[in-house]
Amino acid sequence: MSPRVAPPFRADHVGSLLRPERLLEARDSHAAGRIDDAELRGIEDEAITQVVTMQEDIGLQSATDGEFRRSSWHMDFLYQLDGVERVDDNSLKVQFHNAQGDIEFITPDLKVTDKIKLSGTIFADAFTFLASKTTRNTPKLTIPSPGMLTYRGGPAAVDSSVYPDMAEFRADLAAAYRAEVRALADLGCHYLQLDDTSLAYLNDPKQREMLNARGEDGENAHVKDIELINESLRGRPDTLTVTTHMCRGNFRSSWVAEGGYDFVAEALFGRLEVDGFFMEFDDERSGTFAPLRYVPKGKHVVLGLVTTKRGELESKDDLKRRIDEAAKYVDLDQLCLSPQCGFASTKDGNALTYEEEVAKLRLVVETAQEVWG
Repeated sequence: MSPRVAPPFRADHVGSLLRPERLLEARDSHAAGRIDDAELRGIEDEAITQVVTMQEDIGLQSATDGEFRRSSWHMDFLYQLDGVERVDDNSLKVQFHNAQGDIEFITPDLKVTDKIKLSGTIFADAFTFLASKTTRNTPKLTIPSPGMLTYRGGPAAVDSSVYPDMAEFRADLAAAYRAEVRALADLGCHYLQLDDTSLAYLNDPKQREMLNARGEDGENAHVKDIELINESLRGRPDTLTVTTHMCRGNFRSSWVAEGGYDFVAEALFGRLEVDGFFMEFDDERSGTFAPLRYVPKGKHVVLGLVTTKRGELESKDDLKRRIDEAAKYVDLDQLCLSPQCGFASTKDGNALTYEEEVAKLRLVVETAQEVWG
């Protein structure tokens, strides 16, 4: 075994990081009109510079900007697609669960009110700044999968006078993503991650029932999502590594869905044309490693064994034991290690401290070095 020089790396991470208090205060001040765009941008720049240095100092090979310029891991991107309209009625309500009970995530919704297009590269400035601040690491950009636009509201969120045929909507969405992927590659992006909750959610029978109740085919929704992602990546440059992260929900240390990857695994690993899979395996909600038997040669799985939902530090011995268990189903050389999700999928962040976040990232690096060299 040996370290990897191309992504995904033996020690990697999903992307979002806890926002510093000064950045959160600046965002509030900006929303209230007390500081202007330029002042907010300067505070963001400083926070990103510091967090990139942290990632490099602890030995990670990739670096993200922590998604510090976003309020939400996905909505900030989706709102910038032409044809997508933000609906500020706080009508999007998602029930999250944790050990203490349930909490509700309420946010502005979206609707498709015109043809989907891409008039400008989304997050171009964010990536360019990130790349300018990395000295040793590979800058990684995270964006939501195109499936996040189709899953959120389904056909009801799409104006039928604009798209009487949902197949045309999906074709336009894939074309917009192809343009985005090409533009990012032209900017020098070599590591792109598509974040997709639906591919993990659909392992949960309750989520499939929800789609069936709104008139969709819950039993085959994962296949349609895989086809949409593949079409969105068609013709991508050889210089660009693409991974996907499958999450069961991550908001203030809470989750939405439960269940192992068994339902989607065969189609996911056999058909999805990405280079690597970031997968949650931090607790019993994630199921067993058995679905990894479908992973073909040449693809990599990043085992999300370190939870981001609480601060207690995992044991290296436990992590190594679990890596050994996973290696019964897929070659150890195809495996990598990371936290199971981001530390702050929204600006709120999870219930742990910055010091605990750094300790978990350092644990991933040290464990990976001891396992793979």
